[in-house]
Amino acid sequence: MYLSRLILNPRSRQVQAEIAHPYEMHRTVLRAFAEDLSQTRERVLFRLDVHPRTGLPTLLVQSQTGPDWSHLAAGSYLLPPDLLPPGEVNPGVKEVELAFRPGQMLAFRLLANPTKRLGKQAGPDKGKRVGLYRPEEQLAWLHRKGEQHGFQVLTAIPTAQRRTDDHRRQLKFLSVCFDGVLKVLEPERFLAAVHQGIGSGKAFGFGLLSLAPPR
Repeated sequence: MYLSRLILNPRSRQVQAEIAHPYEMHRTVLRAFAEDLSQTRERVLFRLDVHPRTGLPTLLVQSQTGPDWSHLAAGSYLLPPDLLPPGEVNPGVKEVELAFRPGQMLAFRLLANPTKRLGKQAGPDKGKRVGLYRPEEQLAWLHRKGEQHGFQVLTAIPTAQRRTDDHRRQLKFLSVCFDGVLKVLEPERFLAAVHQGIGSGKAFGFGLLSLAPPR
């Protein structure tokens, strides 16, 4: 698996437009891969984050195929080299080999679109997907995802709740960032979830599960 980190140029008009319209960022990300991934089962995940040292917008990308970011390095999309923190590579790409064991504890971050489908009582809106706005509902959603994907949520704090709008497609998404600690219960199911992402809205920057040793 490959993890990429791209520090974006906040002055770039393309970057500004794609922050407002995340599906366009999704299309930019996919141009880093030569083959048509729609014909495969591979899921490329991305998340717009904030660089911990500079506060600049940073694009995190997870893929099972090695990316080629040359289409971005030649333009103004990425932060210029002379403005980068010392020792920073942009874009930075590393290959990782994931292996999990039962009982393993990991710190995690997940930007998610927690939703539910309306039932029969909703009448004509039956089956419509709606956002979960109360923290207790969001945490219950995350615990259900853990049961579904082979892990147990030990601690989690939902933060950065906001609406992500994509005006071009007339879509609105509830965006919630979960930070916490989880325990791996079923390594194979958990690994599959890491590869495929958690929840809905993956083409709009949701679902990438970042993992690290707990502090």
